[in-house]
Amino acid sequence: MQGRELELEVTNVAHGGISVARHEGRVVFVSDAIPGETVRARITEDSKKSFWRAETVTVITASEHRQPHVWSAASIDRAPADRAGGAEFGHIEIGHQRELKRQVLTDSLKRMAGLDSGVASAVTVEALPGNADGTGWRTRVRLHVDEQGRPGPFAARSHRVIEVRDLPLATDAVSSTAPLDELFPGEEHIDVLEPSTGGARLIVGRQKPITIRERVGEREFRLDDGGFWQVHAHAAETLTRAVQDAIDPALFDPRAQNLDLYGGVGLLAAAVGDRFGSTTRITSVESDPRATEHAGENLSEWLGAQAITARVERWIATLAATAGGSRLSGATVVLDPPRSGAGKEVVNALADLAPAQLVYVACDPVALSRDVGLLRERGYELAGLRAFDLFPSTHHVEAVARLVRVS
Repeated sequence: MQGRELELEVTNVAHGGISVARHEGRVVFVSDAIPGETVRARITEDSKKSFWRAETVTVITASEHRQPHVWSAASIDRAPADRAGGAEFGHIEIGHQRELKRQVLTDSLKRMAGLDSGVASAVTVEALPGNADGTGWRTRVRLHVDEQGRPGPFAARSHRVIEVRDLPLATDAVSSTAPLDELFPGEEHIDVLEPSTGGARLIVGRQKPITIRERVGEREFRLDDGGFWQVHAHAAETLTRAVQDAIDPALFDPRAQNLDLYGGVGLLAAAVGDRFGSTTRITSVESDPRATEHAGENLSEWLGAQAITARVERWIATLAATAGGSRLSGATVVLDPPRSGAGKEVVNALADLAPAQLVYVACDPVALSRDVGLLRERGYELAGLRAFDLFPSTHHVEAVARLVRVS
């Protein structure tokens, strides 16, 4: 079947920026389509007995939500193998993008966490300030380098470098700084970034890190230029406020052993400290030693703050094993895990420690839903949920969930 073209009626959206169709009862995951459309798609993978994968070649009946792609390099006018990756929702009107992301989030919570009502069903995906068409928001772009030294993004669902003329999702400064017409023989990648202070810059290969500053409201954070920071120009401030708003002050004890897990350079620990005062006790745990070093500096004004370099799963498991029951019974835990989520080991250790409330910042709805389901089994319930469009024109969505101990 691979290489064969089929006419498919697309019915709904799935996680990962793909849509769902059926052919003779078999599920087909289709890229570059929109639910409600009829498309002609080429089968690209048929090795799985339960489903196939396909790429849209032609739209036969278009959705009312289809628009010209915001990035011509990713348009359906190109052959599927030559479409740039990283803007898989760019052919969808921005409001409908958010609706599809909402559907993926609520469906995941229903299937994996058993939640189909209450805060889970009422959530919407909130827009951030910036361009209304879903462009001009990326302050960081990685360009990969091909064998000839030419930089560009990977093709969609591939590690093949695509030559492009523009980067419409990037800020103007990143776009103008990106060396799209230069050659970098022998390099693997080029990073282009625009910190909120100091102007845009390049990182070529593995050059020595330079400390930069990012401003969030009235506060500055120090970090390495190659270190992790939120990509959307307004994401750090949005998440700061969302985490501050999510914490129930009636359950917050500034003297408790409050935690910021996967803490990076201390952004969310600072959010907690700014809301509840300089005597707030909070420990930030992060595996990257350079990030932890910066976190120590960024959190220095809080007397009870500290930053620890450790893998979260090992650190929290050790704490749970040595602390005894209910060690964190009055604590608030903020966690911002990687895309894979916190996972069963971390969830079980947290449940053993029994904090009063958890604020979970998630960049993957499936991982979040799995962990919410695990936490519900251990006596926690979802008490609040917000979702944010931190990645317009892509399928990614950020969520901030609050869970409270009920048993």
